[in-house]
Amino acid sequence: MGLDDRDALQVLHAAFDGEAQSDADGLVGQFYARWFALDVALRDLFPPDMAGQRAAFAHALHWVYGELVAQRAQSPVAFLAQLGRDHRKYGVIPKHYETLRRALYSTLRDRLSDAWTDAVDEAARQSLNLITGVMSGAADADEGPAWWDGTVIEHLRVSRDLAVVRLQLDRPLHYHPGQYVNVAVPQCPRRWRYLTPAIPPEDSGAIEFHVRAVTGGLVSTAIVGETRPGDRWRLSSPHGGMHVDRDGGDVLMVAGSTGLAPLRSIVMDLARFGQNPRVHLFFGGRYPCELYDLPTLWQIAAHNPWLSVSPVSDYAGDPAWAADYLDVTPPRGLHVRQTGRLPDVVTRYGGWGDRQILICGGPDMVRATKAALIAKGAPPEHIQHDPLHS
Repeated sequence: MGLDDRDALQVLHAAFDGEAQSDADGLVGQFYARWFALDVALRDLFPPDMAGQRAAFAHALHWVYGELVAQRAQSPVAFLAQLGRDHRKYGVIPKHYETLRRALYSTLRDRLSDAWTDAVDEAARQSLNLITGVMSGAADADEGPAWWDGTVIEHLRVSRDLAVVRLQLDRPLHYHPGQYVNVAVPQCPRRWRYLTPAIPPEDSGAIEFHVRAVTGGLVSTAIVGETRPGDRWRLSSPHGGMHVDRDGGDVLMVAGSTGLAPLRSIVMDLARFGQNPRVHLFFGGRYPCELYDLPTLWQIAAHNPWLSVSPVSDYAGDPAWAADYLDVTPPRGLHVRQTGRLPDVVTRYGGWGDRQILICGGPDMVRATKAALIAKGAPPEHIQHDPLHS
């Protein structure tokens, strides 16, 4: 049955679930070791520390197999095509996908051992043919550039671990508001990190990112603490399908910290139109001082009556170090700031079941907010978020 056999696909889906996928001894770690053994030149294309790469690839495959189990092929095919185009930035070319398929197949077969039945074997062969075929075909067919280079023109430290970075690209990058890109910075060669543009695409090549330093995150820490004007960055092709259907009814947006960036980009794009669905944006942070972009949101809301903004902070007051940074309190007129956990504050208003729902932020916040909304009655199919945060 292959791709029609949900039970066999579930076995493959479960193989990527609940494992420390950043561990070199895990399934994905063993896959990369086997792949690099088949083609030793591949190792030089990837970062020295593979933990982030392993985790991202594991999350991607877990999501893809989950969609295949649910017999939803359209979304994973589109995602895999984006992934294949994006992998060109590493220097991966179509011939590498054959060794990738062989390495992943043999690793799955060895790891699943007694669970490896004829049905699982057929599902693995067909699914891996689909995964590598779509990725390779999309990469081979893409005539656009494999990456875009740009120069940092402004770096603003807006809070202790938050920065706004503006670049001028050598050539425009065409993306849809809400999409994200992979970024490499000179301080961390070959270490790529997903960032989302905070403004709609500009024909001039201008682009802006909002970055929060993550504990243990080499790239995010370097961007916040070490980036300077003149630095040269490299960006990959865009991913993601988060969007607002202007004919699809009113919208709820929930942004945690720099998860604001994609929603801000979408809101700015909507502001080009005279008529829009109503949009209610909840913007959350730990402290009031970390709601770094409230003045900009206030300006947009002041000129666009369809937009409402509700600031939310975990704590009512600011820490002592807040005095070292600009006051982000907006002028009067924006919704009164509320205190509490973002999922709790959002669901005090109900389940928002009649809205298009977009959630952006850290994985824990996304999962908690999605679960809280579903518990209140919001249909899961109304909720959009980054698939890597599943």
